[in-house]
Amino acid sequence: MSPVNRREFIRDIAVAGSAALAAVGTAAPLNSAGTQAGGQGERKFKISLAAWSLHKTFGRTWYNLDLPRICREDFGLDGLEFVSIFFDLPSYQYLRELKRRAEHNGVNMLMIMVDSEGDMSHPDRKERVQAATNHRKWLDIAHFLGCRSIRCNFGYNQVGTPDERVDRAAESFNRLLEYSGGSGLNILIENHGGVSSMPDKLISLMKKIDNPRFGTLPDFGNFTEVDKYEGVKALLPYAGAVSAKCYDFEPDGSHKPYDLDRMMEIVLASGYRGYVGIEFEGLYQDEWEGVLACKQILERHQ
Repeated sequence: MSPVNRREFIRDIAVAGSAALAAVGTAAPLNSAGTQAGGQGERKFKISLAAWSLHKTFGRTWYNLDLPRICREDFGLDGLEFVSIFFDLPSYQYLRELKRRAEHNGVNMLMIMVDSEGDMSHPDRKERVQAATNHRKWLDIAHFLGCRSIRCNFGYNQVGTPDERVDRAAESFNRLLEYSGGSGLNILIENHGGVSSMPDKLISLMKKIDNPRFGTLPDFGNFTEVDKYEGVKALLPYAGAVSAKCYDFEPDGSHKPYDLDRMMEIVLASGYRGYVGIEFEGLYQDEWEGVLACKQILERHQ
């Protein structure tokens, strides 16, 4: 997008979305909760759908604009987490239609998980600056849609020590936080491989930046070299959202890769009371069945 077109895009969003944004206000604080839609009363936490759960059928049985209906009608959920690569050209008309469908279905658009926009910890400073710049449009889009957060990746390069990569990432995320300041949007980092899946290093990044709008997105499954339960527990004090990553379920509804009940006990013991997003990544099970199986387990803890 050219600089001129970008300014026009932001201007149009600001004008057309001003009334809705005034109603929504700034993004909800990290780790905020609320009342479950549908008159279900106060819950310990709320459940959302991460669009990645359905990634195998994207473009065949559904598109991004279908997600609010799917979230509500198929899964009975009121929270939705998007993935940036599922968006069509995010024109003003497209975003307005997505917003209309979410409102029609009573669905809160919570987050955009941003991928493929550059390496925020790249050893070349020009590359880092470009990556931070590339993420700005997703802050604009998230703000217009009324989201609370965007999820970014730490970066996957292996140049330098983990501490050096933390320092480089801190520079990039501080730059992005400066841009996002007026929106109040939260910027979250998921344990998503590489340094980000080292809890001590991700916590080091949190402390280095020390911004109330910068937090973690603990994912139950994305740890390889540390204990998953301990990894999630370590990241929860900084959590702005939680990802209930799950894989294929057994016929009796149990989840063998790890104990989802134990994970939820850890989440609740931490005091977290925000949304928990279902992110199904099974290899064999139908995606819809996997989401519903995970939902059934999570509901036991509400």
